Amino acid sequence: MTEVALDTATPHAPSVIRLLLDKVGVVYREVVEHPHLPAASRVQAVLLDDEVGALMVLFPQSQLLDLNRLAELTGRKLTAVSVPRLKQMLDKHQLKALPAIPALTSSPCQYEKSLLDAETVYIQSGEVGLLLEIEHAHFKRMLAKASASSFGQEVEAISPNLDRPHDDTLEITNAVQAFTARRIQKRLEETIEIPPLADTAQKIIKLRVDPNASIDDITGVVETDPALAAQVVSWAASPYYASPGKIRSVEDAIVRVLGFDLVINLALGLALGKTLSLPKDQPQQATPYWQQSIYTAAIIEGLTRAMPRAERPEAGLTYLAGLLHNFGYLLLAHVFPPHFSLICRHLEVNPHLNHTYVEQHLLGISREQIGAWLMKLWDMPEELSTALRFQHDPAYDGEYSAFPNLVCLATRLLRTRGIGSGPQEEIPDELLERLGITRDKAEDVVNKVLEAENLLRELASQFQAPH
Repeated sequence: MTEVALDTATPHAPSVIRLLLDKVGVVYREVVEHPHLPAASRVQAVLLDDEVGALMVLFPQSQLLDLNRLAELTGRKLTAVSVPRLKQMLDKHQLKALPAIPALTSSPCQYEKSLLDAETVYIQSGEVGLLLEIEHAHFKRMLAKASASSFGQEVEAISPNLDRPHDDTLEITNAVQAFTARRIQKRLEETIEIPPLADTAQKIIKLRVDPNASIDDITGVVETDPALAAQVVSWAASPYYASPGKIRSVEDAIVRVLGFDLVINLALGLALGKTLSLPKDQPQQATPYWQQSIYTAAIIEGLTRAMPRAERPEAGLTYLAGLLHNFGYLLLAHVFPPHFSLICRHLEVNPHLNHTYVEQHLLGISREQIGAWLMKLWDMPEELSTALRFQHDPAYDGEYSAFPNLVCLATRLLRTRGIGSGPQEEIPDELLERLGITRDKAEDVVNKVLEAENLLRELASQFQAPH
């Protein structure tokens, strides 16, 4: 008889799953999902395919699925099935997530043999937030027709450089030399072909650091770049800013609606973003690059205002940190084009891991390292490179800590609403305390921003204009 460890108000596993497990005589217990369950006992299920057909792959969440190793084992070049196809399969069974049950699909199944080391495993039930706890003998019975092999990489053995920025230049140099043909030049800035900064961006950077810069100065710079001028006027006219009356000029847009700070940072974000093309390839289910950037910047704008006045960092600069927080993603695509596709394919099959583990495993560096390095090379403010470099460290308490802390908080808040990629990560009380923001206030900020989601998407689409 199946045990149930939940009260009647909690959702149960979908009937198709209950029937399937009863049919094969597998006893399970329904448990509410929570982040402290051991990763080695949590089974990650992914459906892969190639021209031969589909393959279900099971492995513990304490591991990264290495597609290269899987290719060596199977002789097949497998990648994640398309999102529409997976959705169609799940919808057919009225499931919201893929359970690690080989009998669910007609395709063969390959599992990581270390799964059988656990006395108890937890698999997706098909219902969000609900797992099935299955003991070793019953799990083994489920895998009777599946093949065991070893293709995972222990996450503990992958050590992203989260807190040693002084090693970044050497690590980036080694990665570039290992993965590209450029082994001769010693200086990193000569080894990576970074496009020069556009004149407009250089002029805006000078204005940013000039304490005497005026509205006339920024208006003059924006007006000399017709594409930028058109965008500033259309931003100001956007319903998101709800401006009174018609916007007649760049000066009008700056003075009446956007203000000096916002224009200078939006214009700089746009100018830098256009320096590198958006990659043609990207992981399935990823939030589009500029959409993610605009959402993060808007959340950070609200969070900065929610901080105690005396501790608030420069609002324009925190907004810019949000706009550029994922800039290293564009840089990875630019520097490692053939390997970038491999990164995308690995991100698709490892949704339980932060991208830093995938990038460290495949390249030996992360987008945060290379993004922060470029900000320094371009002489951007130190606050900005710090924001990019330490955005995944909720405990960062060094100089300019408010900047990476705000990016960390904003991206984690957005993940709870399904925006961004990777696992949902906890928001520690200490992070909120350091910023002087309550949890309720942070949630209010996200709610307000997402109420204007359609308007924000419209703003983001302006960044996606052809280069």
